[in-house]
Amino acid sequence: MNHKAHFQRFFAALPGRLHFAAHSHHLWPDVTFEAQQRCWEDAALLADRKWEKIFGETLPAAQAHIARLLRLSDPATLAFGPNTHGFLMRLLSLFPADRRLRILTTDSEFHSFTRQIARLEEEGLAQVTRIAGEPFADFPARFTAEIRQGGHDFIYFSQVFYNSGYAIRDLATLVGAVPDERTIVAIDGYHGFCALPTDLSAIEDRAFYIAGGYKYAMAGEGVCFLHVPPGHGARPRDTGWFAGFSALENGKRDAIGYGRDGSRFLGATFDPIGLYRLNAVMDLLVRLRLDVADIHRHAHRLQASFLRELAATAWPALHPERLVVPLENRDRGNFLTFRTDSAAELHRRLLAAGIVTDCRGDRLRFGFGIYHDAEDIDRLMDALRRVLA
Repeated sequence: MNHKAHFQRFFAALPGRLHFAAHSHHLWPDVTFEAQQRCWEDAALLADRKWEKIFGETLPAAQAHIARLLRLSDPATLAFGPNTHGFLMRLLSLFPADRRLRILTTDSEFHSFTRQIARLEEEGLAQVTRIAGEPFADFPARFTAEIRQGGHDFIYFSQVFYNSGYAIRDLATLVGAVPDERTIVAIDGYHGFCALPTDLSAIEDRAFYIAGGYKYAMAGEGVCFLHVPPGHGARPRDTGWFAGFSALENGKRDAIGYGRDGSRFLGATFDPIGLYRLNAVMDLLVRLRLDVADIHRHAHRLQASFLRELAATAWPALHPERLVVPLENRDRGNFLTFRTDSAAELHRRLLAAGIVTDCRGDRLRFGFGIYHDAEDIDRLMDALRRVLA
C-alpha cells in the first residue's frame, strides 16, 4: 500500500519531515485543500442560505459515511460538534443535579474526560470507580465483573486506550453486561474510528459512541460526532438551539423541544468546514476502495517491520521489550507505545531531528498511517541511528 501521492501538500510544506504521529494529528490528504475552498465558495455563493445546503446535503453525507463505517442502521442517530468535550458535557447534563453521580471508568481515559471527572470529584459531585487497564490480559473480565455489580449512573471507557494502544475488541460483551437499562454507556472511539474495523450494529440501541476527524479520519479538527442510541438521553440539560429545530419550525414556545434522533445532542452555530474535509476524505477512500481493515493491516505490517529493525539495535529505551502492548498482542490500535523514563527527552531529540512522534508522561508513541511505506521505516531507522548514536 502506497498512498503518498495523496498527501503532497503536507509533504511539500516541510520537506524531509518524518511524521510518525498519525495517531495524534494525522496528515490531511490533498483533497481536503479543495474541500476547504468549496466551503468558502459555498459561503460566498449562498451566504445566509448556506445552512440549507449544510443540513440538506453536507451533514447527511457525513452521517452516511460514518454510519457505513460503523455499521449503524440509521445515519440520523449521529450528531456533530466541534470537539468531544462538548458531547461529554451534554452526557453529564442528563443526570439529576441533586445527588452524586456514580461513574465507572478506567485509569486509561484521555484528558478530556479525566480532567472533567476529576473536577467533579473535587467538588464532591461524582463518585468515580476506575478499573486499571493493566494487565491487559484480564482487563475485559475485570471490567465486566465491575459492570455486573451495577449501581452505576454512567459507564465510560475507550475502545483503544490512548496511553498504550490496547484495543477492546469485544465491545458488545461489555455493553451487554450492564444490568440497569437506565445506566448511560458511552464509548470513546477516537483511537478506533477509521483505525480498527468497528461494527456497532449489536449495540447501536444501547451505547453512545464518540469520535472525530482529527486522527485516523484524516479530516482535521472541528468535526467530532456522537452516535445517540434511540431512547437514551432524551433531554440533555446542556442544549443548544440547533437541538430544537423542529420546535422552532412548529412555532411552539411553551416547552423545550428536542429532536427525536441524534440532533437532540446538537449544540449551536458551528464552523462547517470540518464536514467538508471529512466528506472529501471519505469520498477519497471510497474511490481508492480502501476500507478500515486495509488501513489497520497496513499499520500493523509497518509496526512489525519497525520492531524487527529495533530488535537488532542496542537502544534500551526503544527495545521491543519496552512496548506497553507487545507485538504478539493483536489487540492494539495503529500506534506503538514504549514505556521509558526518557520519553520526553527522546521526543525532544527526535523532533529536533525532524522526526515527529509524541509522548505522554513516560510513554513515547509512534503512529502509522496510509502515507507511510517500507521506505519510511528505513528512513526512520537511519534518522534514529543519527540521533541515538
